[in-house]
Amino acid sequence: MNDFSIWFSIGLTHIASWQAYDHILFLFALCGIYTVHQWKSTLVLITAFTVGHSLTLALSTFNVLNISSALVEFLIPLTIVITCIFNIRFLDKSVKRNLNVNYIMALFFGCIHGLGFSTLLRSMLGKDESILFPLFSFNIGLEIGQIIVVFLIMLFSVALTSTIVKDQKQWSKYVSIILLIISFVLSIERFTELIKN
Repeated sequence: MNDFSIWFSIGLTHIASWQAYDHILFLFALCGIYTVHQWKSTLVLITAFTVGHSLTLALSTFNVLNISSALVEFLIPLTIVITCIFNIRFLDKSVKRNLNVNYIMALFFGCIHGLGFSTLLRSMLGKDESILFPLFSFNIGLEIGQIIVVFLIMLFSVALTSTIVKDQKQWSKYVSIILLIISFVLSIERFTELIKN
C-alpha cells in the first residue's frame, strides 16, 4: 500500500467516519462556539491543532513516542471536557478570553489526538513497509477531512443561531454543556477500560 490516493483516502475517511467521533466532538468543542465573523480565530485554532497532531502522529509512527493506546483513548475525551469547561468559563463577561491560551491548548491537545491517529496508521502499515510516504499521504487526507468537518460544524452553527437559538452566547453554552456531558461519560468509560489493562 504505497499509493498516495489509498493512504490519502484512509486519512480522509477516518476523520469523517464514526470511528473518529471523539475527534469530531473535540473539533465541535473547539470551533462550534465561534461565529463566521470569527473565522480567523477558528483558522488559527485549527492550525495549532494540526501542528500538534502532525507532530505526535509522526513521532509515534516512527516509534520515537510509545504511549499506551488505552491511556491515549482516555486522554482524548478528557481534552473535550477541559475545552468545554474553558468555553463555559469564558462565557462570563467578567472573565476575559485569552486567545493565546486557547491556541496553546489546541496545540497541546492536538498532540494527544495525534497519538490516537497514529494507532490506526501503525496498525495498517506492514513491518517492512516504508513509513514516510504513507504518513505524509495519510496526514494530508486527515487535514482535508478535518477542514470539511470544521466547515460543516460552522454551517450547522450558523443554521441554528440564525433560526432556533439566535443568541450566540446561549448557543455556545448549550453546545459546551452537551459536549461536556458526553465527553465526561466517555472519559469514565475509558478510564474503567484503562485500569483493566
